[in-house]
Amino acid sequence: MSKNRGQLPGLLALSPILVFLTVYLISSLLAGDFYKVPVSSAFLVASIYAVAITPGKLSYRINVFSESAGHWNIMLMVWIFMLAGAFAGSAKEIGSIEATVNFTLSIVPAKALLAGLFLTACFVSLAIGTSVGTIVALVPIANGIAAETGLSQPMMAALIVGGSFFGDNLSFISDTTIAATRAVGCAMHEKFRANLMLVLPAVLVVTGIYIYIGFHISAVSATTAIEWLKLIPYISIIVLALFGLDVTMVLVIGILLNAVVGFGTNSLDWFSFLGSMGSGIAGMGDLIIVTLLAGGMLGIIRYNGGLEYIIKGISRHVHGRRGAELGIGLLTSLANFCTANNTIAIITVGSIVNDISDKYDIPKRRAASLMDIFSCFVQGIIPYGAQLLMAAGLTGLATTEIIPYLYYPFAAGICVMVSILISRKK
Repeated sequence: MSKNRGQLPGLLALSPILVFLTVYLISSLLAGDFYKVPVSSAFLVASIYAVAITPGKLSYRINVFSESAGHWNIMLMVWIFMLAGAFAGSAKEIGSIEATVNFTLSIVPAKALLAGLFLTACFVSLAIGTSVGTIVALVPIANGIAAETGLSQPMMAALIVGGSFFGDNLSFISDTTIAATRAVGCAMHEKFRANLMLVLPAVLVVTGIYIYIGFHISAVSATTAIEWLKLIPYISIIVLALFGLDVTMVLVIGILLNAVVGFGTNSLDWFSFLGSMGSGIAGMGDLIIVTLLAGGMLGIIRYNGGLEYIIKGISRHVHGRRGAELGIGLLTSLANFCTANNTIAIITVGSIVNDISDKYDIPKRRAASLMDIFSCFVQGIIPYGAQLLMAAGLTGLATTEIIPYLYYPFAAGICVMVSILISRKK
């Protein structure tokens, strides 16, 4: 692929995102139902438009789109989605999800259920450093609890997704933490302390919200006897993730454990095992298509100079310490909108943020924290982010059904904005 950039005027380069949002939002509003309009259809329209406005031969434009869609990071997500689908499908077939749900309901008091699950997601994500791994491990359990108790399915999915962003934002082994600290040259422990002070109020407020909601939950209990052997797959993937094993290996081992437990308990035979994996993978089909279309469209935007236009435009209008911090937040947020990947967004704007922090005397630990928090906030509210797509694929929900219940990303975003606005240095 050519390394040339700035193929189109800035606003025109960014226009595919506007086309996507217009098609999706207006169609959904006209239909009166956000679930009725597939995200994949809106991305297809926007992707065709993106290829159409790009200069050059059609075959070359399609090649730019295809190379972006086939980027190693995009393909890694596709493989994770497929493995997650195979694991979830086979776990459901052997009754592992039901057993784990019954176990959870038997040991956690009803009124502490929501707060307990949220804090569990916070802890697991902090320990393993990945939001996607946390979602894979915990969303099916939360979804099963929703089915058993009648609690809101989107709220239960959002509860886990929100908690997963806490660790993704703070963990020492999180790729966003590593990218942010390296970009500006600060120690991880310094960034951790500065970051924690910014998001701790958000965690406390959101935990309080879940405790309040929990007061109105009637007593719930396991509906059937706990089948202890069938707990093994889900407990194992959580433990393996906590030990830092790569999420792809965690899922492969989980699938093998599903097979062992299923054959051992006569819950599976060879054909039902293959069938359950196939059904699980097929259930991720729309999610995979959206991931590829989004990767291709956003790659076209970068190729045409849309991201560079944003970076240069904001950098020119930064004035004063407070304005510089707002500029860092806006730069990171818009980069995340254009990449749908918080780590890539941080890497993209990292050198610019480092220069801004030097010029306006912003401590490196704060600059790194601002990048990380803003990127996680945006990643939690875009319907084409990997975390929301994964949660949607595991629950059968639309991403837009989950977003309104994402209390933690919104609370973290509010906290960091308040911190900037009340800062004494101008």
